[in-house]
Amino acid sequence: MTEDRTKLLWPKLAAAVRAAREARGLSQVALAELAGISEGSVQNLEDPSRRPGRIPPSLAKVEPHIGWAEGSGVAILKGGEPTPAPVTHEASASLRGGRDRLRGKLPLRIVDELESDDPLLDSAVIQLPGTKGVRMTVVVHGQPDATPEEIQEALLAWRRAESKLQGLTHDDEDPPAANDA
Repeated sequence: MTEDRTKLLWPKLAAAVRAAREARGLSQVALAELAGISEGSVQNLEDPSRRPGRIPPSLAKVEPHIGWAEGSGVAILKGGEPTPAPVTHEASASLRGGRDRLRGKLPLRIVDELESDDPLLDSAVIQLPGTKGVRMTVVVHGQPDATPEEIQEALLAWRRAESKLQGLTHDDEDPPAANDA
């Protein structure tokens, strides 16, 4: 027997996805990038007038990025509520498997920061100027109790800093003068 999809609560899901995305301070574009889907897919999930014939695969892809456990979207469609995802991120999940190896290679303060349960806002790998293959890795954590406005402010501050760091790769090879520091 097949499920009657006409009784699914698509408007409730649309409102919940939008609210969860906004609570995390994410734009539709940012969520799409995190989830590896198109911006249009995010827009479709948030459109209360849409009634797709099937549950879109994009729903499962956005769940971890808006703080939901797997299957939360389907639960909402059936009248339930989302289940919060456990507080973790990909960096700490991968570190747990290789903790001893990393602890042998990195200072403990770095490993502790990478294993932090603070929300991961972004990361970057930046090529250092004047080198072949030497790069810097940056992990940006936010405050665990940050408001959406504070997260947005932190992301904007990171974007400004990232732009300056990326600019290093385009500067001349001359070191900055003492009063430029």
